[in-house]
Amino acid sequence: MSFFFFNFSGQEALNSISTKELKLLLEKGEIQLVDVRTPEEIKGGAIKTALFVNYFDVGFEKVVTAKLNKLRPVYLYCRSGSRSTKAGKILKKAGFEVVNVLGGYQQWILEEKQSFK
Repeated sequence: MSFFFFNFSGQEALNSISTKELKLLLEKGEIQLVDVRTPEEIKGGAIKTALFVNYFDVGFEKVVTAKLNKLRPVYLYCRSGSRSTKAGKILKKAGFEVVNVLGGYQQWILEEKQSFK
């Protein structure tokens, strides 16, 4: 079940999934998951299989595109979804299939806390 995130600035929409859907994908196997948060944010926790590339780093596009396989979808997350949407647009222009994780790491943590209840 995929959703679309619409940007009303006239640019193409990115495919999006929920954190619940991401969890199911991670359970099924290896995916290209990229965390675009800052090192300070990552100190507070992260999804363990994610590749970390700080969106704010100079050369972000060059670094992230060099580490990814264009033949496989790229799943992006940040703290809440804004930076990953911006990063997704960069990767989409570079020829990648991009999927944004709605709600980002904040939503992931919320889902984790709810699953322990």
